[in-house]
Amino acid sequence: MCSKLLILFSIVVIACSKDEENSFQAERLQRAATIVVNAPIENAFPLFGPLREKEWAVGWEPSLILSKDPLVEEHMIFQTKGHEGEGKYTWTITQYQPATYLIEYTVFTSERIWFIRVACEAVDNKTNATISYTYTGLTNDGNKKNKLAIEKMYAHNLKDWEEAINHYLKTGQQLLQ
Repeated sequence: MCSKLLILFSIVVIACSKDEENSFQAERLQRAATIVVNAPIENAFPLFGPLREKEWAVGWEPSLILSKDPLVEEHMIFQTKGHEGEGKYTWTITQYQPATYLIEYTVFTSERIWFIRVACEAVDNKTNATISYTYTGLTNDGNKKNKLAIEKMYAHNLKDWEEAINHYLKTGQQLLQ
């Protein structure tokens, strides 16, 4: 009797798992904001590289996996600590075009993938940096995590980034919160 119940239970679990897989629909979320960096583009753009970001972003600690260049290059791979029990995030610089002031990252976990694009434009002696995030869920949980992540990221329309970068440029120190 116990073995029949165990088999029946296993069939129900498998069927529920299949239903969840069949009901999964990948969701893509996108948002962008432009911030003003109080520096010429030649000084501002490098701050969006993974290692230079450590200078202004509190808690940013990338761990380099593979790169020929110690600061930044296309196809550089590194990891960061994930949020809320997600383990590690793996990052790849998928586009790096310093001549046109563009950098794009692809970040992934087993449940989600996202693209971060930073495009800089010179405006007088300042820099407009447009930061775009595109999240895609790979599971239902990934879809939920992406919704929370994009809401949190853009809660202040990236003005927190603008404030932190400009504070760093003015003082040479991170803006501690």
